[in-house]
Amino acid sequence: MTVDKQHLLQFLLRQGDNTLVLGHRVSEWCGHSPILEEDIALANTALDLIGQTQMWLGYAAEVQGEGKTADDLAFLRDAWDFRNVLMVELPNGDFGRTLLRQFLFDAFQSVLMGRLMQSSDPQIAAIAAKASKEVAYHAERSADTVVGLGDGTEESHARMQTALDYLWPYVGEMFESDAVDAVLAEAGIAPDPASLRADYDALVTRVLSDATLTIPGSSFSHKGGRTGYMHTEHLGHLLTSMQWLQRAYPGSEW
Repeated sequence: MTVDKQHLLQFLLRQGDNTLVLGHRVSEWCGHSPILEEDIALANTALDLIGQTQMWLGYAAEVQGEGKTADDLAFLRDAWDFRNVLMVELPNGDFGRTLLRQFLFDAFQSVLMGRLMQSSDPQIAAIAAKASKEVAYHAERSADTVVGLGDGTEESHARMQTALDYLWPYVGEMFESDAVDAVLAEAGIAPDPASLRADYDALVTRVLSDATLTIPGSSFSHKGGRTGYMHTEHLGHLLTSMQWLQRAYPGSEW
């Protein structure tokens, strides 16, 4: 089945923008983490995410066919052109919130990559296979940290529960489906996000239970990021920091 390149492009932008924006957010901890080991670990996580971005946005630029590069898509688009979920653009908050957000995202990625490795698009399958090892490590590490903090001291538990209450309303957007998802699912290129929810919930519920954290009961979900319909004010501020060099000195290279 032939898929319109615009549908494929939107999927690739969603993947690349998620890892790009979260990678930048995580990089903000460099030099500010509570201990040196975590500083190095988060910096490496950010580098992994940016490496995955290079693959997703590189393929997106190829599909777009306008002679652009992954760097062009990262640094020369405005906020309304980004297709990341809202959760990844939220400010870091404290260390606990950052790690809980990382786990909630890593859990989704770990389920998704397993399915994308079976993609009918060879390049997507190859990207997923290459990213899967990093994703598996990230998910294991963030899960262990969430359990350690959630089931730790009274203060760490309270902070993690507060973080979960804050972040949970953003989880549902990762499983929103639209016409793009329907076309790609029919072609066997990518799964319908909604079909990933059961596996995701099983993984997340197990880890959060071990962390003695209570999942909020509300089913409300913020959305709008992955379609570009709506972003939080935080994305614009993030892009100002991330893009300023290329905007100020167009075409600059290291």
